[in-house]
Amino acid sequence: MKAVVQRVSSAAVVVERETVGAVDAGLMVLLGVGHGDDAAAVRWMADKLVGLRIFEDDDGKMNRSLLEVGGQMLVVSQFTLFGDCKKGRRPSFVDAAPPELAERLYEEFVAAVRAHGVTVGTGRFRTHMEVSLTNDGPVTLIVESP
Repeated sequence: MKAVVQRVSSAAVVVERETVGAVDAGLMVLLGVGHGDDAAAVRWMADKLVGLRIFEDDDGKMNRSLLEVGGQMLVVSQFTLFGDCKKGRRPSFVDAAPPELAERLYEEFVAAVRAHGVTVGTGRFRTHMEVSLTNDGPVTLIVESP
């Protein structure tokens, strides 16, 4: 799994002029699922992201997790994270999981984050989405499961 993680003060996703997911302060996660991903990768990624210490403590240091600050998470599926741009001008997406597997693992990831007690907003799988966010910091990280 690959994730682009942004610390946000707010984020929202719109499908066909309808807001389908929105969060206040917390994390915006673009989540990509690859061919080799499984339930273990889902658990690892969910645990990693809710525990990632990228929120400021009282001394202004990034030392607190999403759980510690009571933040929310907006998760949007993003198969293009597996786009390979090494050859030619058109990305190859052969490393992205097939849609059926990707959707199942995406849903498992959302459930795993919710199991930690985090409020989660989501996009809508396999639709055109408009994502907006206010990046706080800015803080943006790329996280890949082992």
